[in-house]
Amino acid sequence: MEIYQLKVFLEVARCLSFTEAADTLSLTQPAVSAKIKSLETALGTSLFQRLGRRIELTQAGAYLLEEGSQLVELEARLVAEIEDIKQGKFSSLTVGCMANVANDWLPGKLYDYRRLCPDIKTSCQQFNTIEALYRAIKSGDADLGLSDLDFSAFDEISATAINTIYYGLAVSQSHRLAQQSWLSLQALTDQPWVLLPEGFPSRIILQKRLQELGLSLLDLAHVEIVDTPSLIRTYLLQGHYVTFASDLDFQMEQQAGLIRMVPLEEFALGTPLFLLMSKRLNRALCAADQQPFRGKQALEPIQQFITLLQRSRSETALPAPRHSTVTASHQPPGPRFQAPNFMVRPSAVKPAETLRITIGTQNQTIQTITAGLIIQRLGLLEHFLPREGRYSGTQYQISWSNYSSGAPIVAGLETKQIDIGILGDYPLLLSALSSRSKTTANTRLISFVASSPDGTGNDIIVPRQSQLHCMEDLDGRKIAVPFGSAAHGMVMRSLHHRQLLQSVQLISIDNFNTQRLTKASSLVDGYAYFAPFHEIARHKGHFRRLLPENLDGLPTFHGVVIRDDFAEQYPEIAVAYLKALLAAQYWYTHHAIATDLVSRWVKMDAAIVTKTLKSSASDQADVIYHPETQLRADWLQSHIDHLSQITGQEHLGNINLDRWMQPEFLEKAIASI
Repeated sequence: MEIYQLKVFLEVARCLSFTEAADTLSLTQPAVSAKIKSLETALGTSLFQRLGRRIELTQAGAYLLEEGSQLVELEARLVAEIEDIKQGKFSSLTVGCMANVANDWLPGKLYDYRRLCPDIKTSCQQFNTIEALYRAIKSGDADLGLSDLDFSAFDEISATAINTIYYGLAVSQSHRLAQQSWLSLQALTDQPWVLLPEGFPSRIILQKRLQELGLSLLDLAHVEIVDTPSLIRTYLLQGHYVTFASDLDFQMEQQAGLIRMVPLEEFALGTPLFLLMSKRLNRALCAADQQPFRGKQALEPIQQFITLLQRSRSETALPAPRHSTVTASHQPPGPRFQAPNFMVRPSAVKPAETLRITIGTQNQTIQTITAGLIIQRLGLLEHFLPREGRYSGTQYQISWSNYSSGAPIVAGLETKQIDIGILGDYPLLLSALSSRSKTTANTRLISFVASSPDGTGNDIIVPRQSQLHCMEDLDGRKIAVPFGSAAHGMVMRSLHHRQLLQSVQLISIDNFNTQRLTKASSLVDGYAYFAPFHEIARHKGHFRRLLPENLDGLPTFHGVVIRDDFAEQYPEIAVAYLKALLAAQYWYTHHAIATDLVSRWVKMDAAIVTKTLKSSASDQADVIYHPETQLRADWLQSHIDHLSQITGQEHLGNINLDRWMQPEFLEKAIASI
């Protein structure tokens, strides 16, 4: 089959007339008939059948009409690409971008490139709107583009993330907010703002994030809209306004000490910087990589510039945010905010549905902080929640319910007052079974949150002057414990192993309060607590550990469970929550200010925070818990085996781990973040 034969066929098929097709193609009717006959012979089937004086397509002809046009389009594209290469179109380089990229960051890259390729004519084309940049790349007026907005929705544009940039609040150095180490948008609504018009990336990104958080520009007390970044600079320096900008903006002013970038809670993660090109050019570059061909050298200027940008990810790069513990040039890859598509605008359409999500957390239990309070304070769940397809127009109402231990969360999951719960090892297992039937699965375990392989997450503490020094000394004594907690599971296992469970009285601690740890009580001989509360007691100097080693040899851990019916109905919500968890863990472990902020949020000594959960500020040899998401079936089974031997806990042996554990949610979250 020849391409020209196919072109003749397509024209006859469109006209359903040999005469009209001949006129269009400037051929004689016999010539058209001959081409069709040759094509039918090559394919071994008839493409047309006559009905009186008319013709119509056979089944094979209808299929060829539907699919054959793609071959013609491919031929035209290949011819155009080869012609571009023959004419040396790619012997020069034009890079298109918006002002935030063109003013500070890109010039350094172009300077390096010109030193590398002095004979290549290089130019930077700056655009006032992102739509203009899109049109320039599509038409070929710009060979490459750089943008912090997403172009993946456009089939003709190829977009590759080459770096990470950070957005925050820009203020003059003399502004009263300049000395703040961290701010929240919620606390800035009364400030005078100055912003760029619609169509600028910073404006699009800010408005999308505000929309995710249930806010809009109307919630800001005063907003001035100006036309150019230079006017933004004037408003900052002379009028003490604030603005929303990336760390690519105002770099010279930052170096001169005139403007300062202050991190925002709602923009704790970076956003990708994309390299853009037409897919036609991308295909040509891929073909050049795979095998040599005449004209390949014409593509080398573009390939060298791309290589330079990719290398800059690990050598010379964007400035690190002040709250980062590592320089940007060595910052490890991690979760980023999803860049909005540049065509997306905040919608004023009334939501089709309100979906309420209730999450049970333990904010004072520091090892679970990445699964609760950090996600809440940074607004991470709002960002990752699905908003397309069946969730298009959905309005979310997220309720965070804080508890002092796991038992009320387990109860809330069973009564469907809580959808997602963060629990320690023993209450995790309790949530797996309905208390009514003891056999029906109530939740799905979708992730771990933190783990302590050596089992030091729970402890028994006694007053410093106590005469108790070993487990056997507890015979006939009273131990206070939060019932249904991880500490409760640990003390039951430890006493049962030593055949002391029946001779030691366990007393429930109601209205759990860490202030109880400041002094000993004459009513009990000791306390069984989970981290960090036993550490708080020791830190204050009033208590000591009963034993220096692990009490029962089992690892301790915390995890995330979701109601089984909620997971069945809204699996995308489970994945979104886990993406937020992964982002929160990355933020906590890679930003030095994280532990200080957490200690401030929970009103707890920073030293306790850093010792309880591993962070960049922790003493790695002395830390109790490590952030962890991967599920450990062997650990779970060990806990089940030990607990199910205890009278009253036999029902835990009914847990079917294969059904209860659902790691596919976590796998999908990791793959898509």
